[in-house]
Amino acid sequence: MNSYLTPSKYLDFDHPLVAAKAAELAADATDEITLARRCFEFVRDEIQHSVDFQRNPVTCRASEVLQQGTGYCYAKSHLLAALLRANSIPAGLCYQRLSAGEAGPPYCLHGLNAVFLKDYGWYRIDARGNKPGVAADFCPPREVLAFPIREADERDLPEIWAEPLAVVTAVLERYSDVAAVRKNLPDIILLGQH
Repeated sequence: MNSYLTPSKYLDFDHPLVAAKAAELAADATDEITLARRCFEFVRDEIQHSVDFQRNPVTCRASEVLQQGTGYCYAKSHLLAALLRANSIPAGLCYQRLSAGEAGPPYCLHGLNAVFLKDYGWYRIDARGNKPGVAADFCPPREVLAFPIREADERDLPEIWAEPLAVVTAVLERYSDVAAVRKNLPDIILLGQH
């Protein structure tokens, strides 16, 4: 579990602002579920999704997301993992592969989290941010993610990563404009595909 509890380049809860926000969210929390829910709801509701709000700059590190108040789903998942880890709750990164449009290609990754809760084990949560047609929530043990898998080439990827995928961070660090990221969303090739 240690790799799901440590700070890193992108999950930088050792940054003073992230550490302070984590402590603020932990104040008066009486149990792990309450604390995890507070972290989730803060990122889901208070950090604006870059596309929904057309907000620059493009952020990647947890501290950048917190400072700017905006991020793509990937960046928001970095902040959520950092806040949870800062409060000694194991947290990792998960991905779905989804159609970037209504259906069919192109496809892209969608970033979310898994948190290890003592009473439930690993539980996936999606702090992307709600809007009409998207209603993610924190209701362990029932998962309420932002997006369902709708077609054969979409997937819930089963891995729980301790660090973000390089294909994700490369896009977030390469482009400085939200529209440019949207045109170059990261994807992976599924096994068995050509």
